[in-house]
Amino acid sequence: MIGLSLLTLVPGRSGAGAETFARGLCRALSRYGTLEYRAFVPKIAPDAGEGLDSRVVTSYPAAFSIPGRALAMLRAAVAPGEIRRQLEPEKLSAIHFPLSVMLPLVPTPPAAVTIHDVLHEVHPRLFSRAELAYRQLAHGASLRTAKVVLTSSRFSEDALVERLGVPREKVRVVPLAVDLERFAAGEDPREPFLLYPANRWRHKNHERLFEALRLIRRVRPETTLVLTGAGHERRRVPEGVVARGWVGVDELVRLYRTASALVFPSLYEGFGLPVLEAMACGCPVAASNVASLPEVCGDAARLFDPTVPEAIAKGVLDLLEEPRDCVQKGLSRVKEFTWKACVERHEAVYRELPV
Repeated sequence: MIGLSLLTLVPGRSGAGAETFARGLCRALSRYGTLEYRAFVPKIAPDAGEGLDSRVVTSYPAAFSIPGRALAMLRAAVAPGEIRRQLEPEKLSAIHFPLSVMLPLVPTPPAAVTIHDVLHEVHPRLFSRAELAYRQLAHGASLRTAKVVLTSSRFSEDALVERLGVPREKVRVVPLAVDLERFAAGEDPREPFLLYPANRWRHKNHERLFEALRLIRRVRPETTLVLTGAGHERRRVPEGVVARGWVGVDELVRLYRTASALVFPSLYEGFGLPVLEAMACGCPVAASNVASLPEVCGDAARLFDPTVPEAIAKGVLDLLEEPRDCVQKGLSRVKEFTWKACVERHEAVYRELPV
């Protein structure tokens, strides 16, 4: 039996990409998996197993608040005994921690941990001293304890090897996936707005995007920018920008299907799932030419330098002038990133772990 530990998942607050991946993996394993699975979930997310046989780990003091989350992780680190017991190690041939940290650390069974990026190593000033110290300690301990480290791009593999000293032979690259039944092109007409689904984090580069929008509106004054994600409600946005906050999957699909383009000016991504979600919905994509994004986009997006507002604006305007080539290439490219393929690659790792 393979265990999946989702104890650190906090619904709506674990990071949209991380939660989407963890839940999506469980859902896909329940649909396509050929092994026996058990998900270990926190009290605040009893449904996180998404169809897998699940156990709520009552000894893990999961919480929504930041202090409560910190206390739960501290307890798992310094007093892991009862939590480990509830993970039923004697029944498992291997265990996977898909949420970037291995909490609690488990000496047995053999474990894999998924680490999507090392943002804290590349841009340490984006984090408080306390959060930076926690990430360095948690990632370090997880990487030392895990038998296999999973990550979602060659870019992130190189970062793990070069910045954290992980032996390359210990790393397995398994790209993320898109639910192509849910994210699919529709018949709705495109509207004159750009879409950027991202929390208001500094590396997401919103300020330069706002400046680029001002330049775009000189040429196309009808163009607006729709933002989704957390953090926008606490800050002012310029004219022509609409902050929607968190939206559900159905609404996000509708936005992908009706936007003129997805614009993705992030300065750092370990993968960049929204660009594939947009492609699956027939939405043309303009994205940064840095980090993992060229690897993920291939030739199916218009790439630009995200540090120069004029370059962002030109990339978007060029795309809006002739979007059809990117749309067709995007619809073709996204077929490479299915959940079935993702499950097959994970199961290859799970079979490898007990050896």
